[in-house]
Amino acid sequence: MSSPSSRQNLIDYCLRSLGHPVIEINVDDDQLEDRVDEAIQFYRDFHYDAVEAVYLKEQITASTLQIVGVNAGSFSIGEKITGASSGATTFVHAAFAANKVYVKNTAETFTVGETITGASSGTSAVVSSMTLGNFDNKYVTLNDSVLSVVRTLPLSSRSNSISFFDAKYQLLLNNIQSLTNTDIQYFTMLKMHINLINDLMTGQKPVRFNRHMNRLYIDLTWGDGGDLAIGDYIIIEAYRSLDPDTYTDVYNDGFLKRYTTALIKRQWGVNLKKFEGVQLPGGVTMNGQKIFDEAMEEITELRAEVKSTYELPVDFFTG
Repeated sequence: MSSPSSRQNLIDYCLRSLGHPVIEINVDDDQLEDRVDEAIQFYRDFHYDAVEAVYLKEQITASTLQIVGVNAGSFSIGEKITGASSGATTFVHAAFAANKVYVKNTAETFTVGETITGASSGTSAVVSSMTLGNFDNKYVTLNDSVLSVVRTLPLSSRSNSISFFDAKYQLLLNNIQSLTNTDIQYFTMLKMHINLINDLMTGQKPVRFNRHMNRLYIDLTWGDGGDLAIGDYIIIEAYRSLDPDTYTDVYNDGFLKRYTTALIKRQWGVNLKKFEGVQLPGGVTMNGQKIFDEAMEEITELRAEVKSTYELPVDFFTG
């Protein structure tokens, strides 16, 4: 198949490019899989067609405390819960089902099997498990496919209404008549000035993200009365790699096919170099070094090509 649409199609295409089945390609199946993984990883890191700009929605969640021995509704909303052996503390946010308590502001770690007691209700229960939410973790866990994060756009449930004291609202209210009769140059300049003041006084919340950790840290005030509350949403502007098994046209990318072929050729040369100088029946001598050198030259050219042609330019920072 000249247009690969799956992982195996891509492998078959590369083997045919190297001469299979006319000649035998001395590469193991596991080695083929490794070289495809290596090619896709390089493709994702440097080729602009391998990523997409996305806006991801994440909700701020409470921690979940699984209990046995008592109904979760026996605890009072807002009361403090203390672990008998660990000394850990947390506060009840809400009760869910019969054996789940949503909690927040957790300090230390509860031990499985320990007894917990509510400060105001006096209710006792035994901990079976606990899962920390991103409110207590103070970070948001993202999918492995996310490569980088640009910024966050908080959508708080507490700020959905328009305030009469909002500067933009007052500006429109007081100038709506003049805006309909004259040009909007003054309004545009004034709005830019307000945005500049907002950037200087408030600014955007700094974010820290490393794709090997898959954790997005947002440098804001976590906790009651802070910038985000449980149940709020944040919108994350990010770049995400395309999943070739979902978007199968990735396997037919011209650069990916050539680069995967070169990597498999290099592996073929590495394997044959072990038998350099060995003479086969009929006087044939294998020259694995030549195959290896050709593959390395092709790989070097392809890497230079992707960085000069297909790599996104470096963003500029001003400040």
